[in-house]
Amino acid sequence: MRPPRLRAVVTDVDGTLTDASRRLDPQAIAWVRQLEAGGFPVFLATGNVLPVALALHRSLGLTGAIVAENGGMLYRRTPEGRDRVERLADPRPALSAFRALERAGLPVRRLFTDRWRESEVAIETNVPIGSLRRVLRGRPIDVETTGYAIHLMEEGAGKLPALRRVLPEFGLGPENCVILGDGDNDVAMLRAAGFGVSFASASRRAQRAARYVTSTSYADGFVEGLKASGILAG
Repeated sequence: MRPPRLRAVVTDVDGTLTDASRRLDPQAIAWVRQLEAGGFPVFLATGNVLPVALALHRSLGLTGAIVAENGGMLYRRTPEGRDRVERLADPRPALSAFRALERAGLPVRRLFTDRWRESEVAIETNVPIGSLRRVLRGRPIDVETTGYAIHLMEEGAGKLPALRRVLPEFGLGPENCVILGDGDNDVAMLRAAGFGVSFASASRRAQRAARYVTSTSYADGFVEGLKASGILAG
């Protein structure tokens, strides 16, 4: 039997719904559809740009909202069936920070998908995050890693603030959600979750923040974590 207060699922995408090659895993897709069929809305909380997340959201038939760009962008369908998009973070501090990194001589490179990014800057992981933080010390900027990219975000932005904004529209709070994530950028929402799940393949910070750490990785861990939460029979 599931705990009565767990009524929705919030999940990252890369490393949670995917395999090690970032390919969507069929078993994860099957479980997501089973959740939706069972009345559990599934929310996406990802560092990906909104167009990528929206394509996944629609192809899977999800009814929850999308938190994209690590909380910088928020999407949901209104009760009238209209698309509603909000930008929650100002991109100017991130753009200024990126220029400062270039001036410091660091070989930073923006992701290909940044041409669609509206609220932050995402760069490749070829420069140690500590070097980036030293250059940007004192700026109103947060520097977080997903394990796949490093994100420069306006200070105070993040997945959890975006979730706190949108979940009440569904009659929910983070405490009503199983939340699954594997990166440092997932730490705050994992701590706030009713049941936080991280993975054997996750960052150490994400593992420490979760209530349950799976013995398996990637999409296998997604399924294991859902079973451990008790929201669906395995």
